[in-house]
Amino acid sequence: MTRRTKIKALLESEQTDIEVLVKGWVRTFRNNQFIALNDGSTNHNLQVVVDFENTNPAKLKRLTTGAAISVSGTLVASLGKGQKVEVKAKEIDILGDCDAETYPIQPKKHSLEFLRENAHLRFRTNTFGAVFRVRNTLAYAIHQFFQERGFVYLHTPIITASDAEGAGETFHVTNFDLNRIPKTDDGEINYEEDFFGRATNLTVSGQLEGELGALALSDIYTFGPTFRAENSNTTRHVAEFWMIEPEMAFYDLNDNMDLAEALLKYVIKYALEKNADDIEFLTQRLLDEEKQKPQQARSEMNLVEKLNFCLDKDFERLTYTEAIDILKESTPNKKKKFQYPIEGWGTDLQSEHERYLVEKHFKKPVILTDYPKQIKAFYMRQNDDGKTVRAMDILFPGIGEMVGGSQREERLDKLEQRMDEMGISKEELWWYLDTRRFGTCPHAGFGLGFERLIMFVTGMGNIRDVIPFPRYPKNAEF
Repeated sequence: MTRRTKIKALLESEQTDIEVLVKGWVRTFRNNQFIALNDGSTNHNLQVVVDFENTNPAKLKRLTTGAAISVSGTLVASLGKGQKVEVKAKEIDILGDCDAETYPIQPKKHSLEFLRENAHLRFRTNTFGAVFRVRNTLAYAIHQFFQERGFVYLHTPIITASDAEGAGETFHVTNFDLNRIPKTDDGEINYEEDFFGRATNLTVSGQLEGELGALALSDIYTFGPTFRAENSNTTRHVAEFWMIEPEMAFYDLNDNMDLAEALLKYVIKYALEKNADDIEFLTQRLLDEEKQKPQQARSEMNLVEKLNFCLDKDFERLTYTEAIDILKESTPNKKKKFQYPIEGWGTDLQSEHERYLVEKHFKKPVILTDYPKQIKAFYMRQNDDGKTVRAMDILFPGIGEMVGGSQREERLDKLEQRMDEMGISKEELWWYLDTRRFGTCPHAGFGLGFERLIMFVTGMGNIRDVIPFPRYPKNAEF
């Protein structure tokens, strides 16, 4: 029996005049003779030539856009333009009919908003086929990068009692009957009767648990879903997203920066090599989209140029204080072109400031270090100046912050003092503090938002278009 061959493999094959079996979905069927068949392995369709004179007319009518079919025939050199090979069909079986009148994904241009509403079918379009193949490649590359370096992949909990960021924007987890929530004598929710015997939520980060693993296994990484209950409808926020969070014992901030830069360059290079066709398609898609914009709003680099921009240069490293001085003296700041003017030291940098440093001033990716402690989390190592912490952010063109990380505070007294200052319960995080009591050491780590990385590599402008089934306020469809 002939085994099914994927279309990508046939299009790349040097063989012809061989018997093949292909299966996929009809993109178009024209002149009752030519089927454009796609199975998701590539954006390129395989042309199937139908012997319409010897095919049942009832079957020909069922060869509609979206129908799933099986074709056995001969792979031959193509005489037509646009393809190297085609299949001369000997037998066509229709595996699943598709009503042409009601099928939403017609062979025409659809808006991204329309496709979001039909996210269960949007994988069948060229744009989303390319995006999700790139997503797959990036996920594989991330694991490969860390595994090659001897890291241990650690699964940190999805349900947790801690809020690592102290942001409070968490989804609560309970098995209470919401119509009969037990209360204490004081009228508070009695969590002792809940499933876990305490208040719990979906994780916002695996970092704190990741540190526990690193302080025994040396180098670990997590790669899993995280959740933020932010009531935000921007192009950069979803309620469920994936994070890569490595934690490394015996690392300082410089080691941390070296690893993060190496990771980003590795995965971008890997995607450029493995998904050249998809990235070429997405580059052209972006160029077509940019033509609709006024000249001043267009990007200076196309997608491939932007990716190579991050590969070809060493990332510029400077302190937050140095960056503030540059921004304060910059032309956009002096001419009040920034939406958020830089007044002075202590300002939390916005995306427009980060992009100015990357795209205009240094013209290369930038790593900022040593931020004011009041705008950073409690676990970051404090510098001797009493004002700053050993934090780092990696800034990329077009997107701003790509990575956030720090050397962690390993000194128990300093960590407890900072927790007191920020009102974070030492009793709740007793287990975290234990790692500073028993064999503490310098260690560091960072977080990379997976969807933000995919947005950068694919050029997609909305985070909802790089995760298969986006979750955002008032939407949990599919």
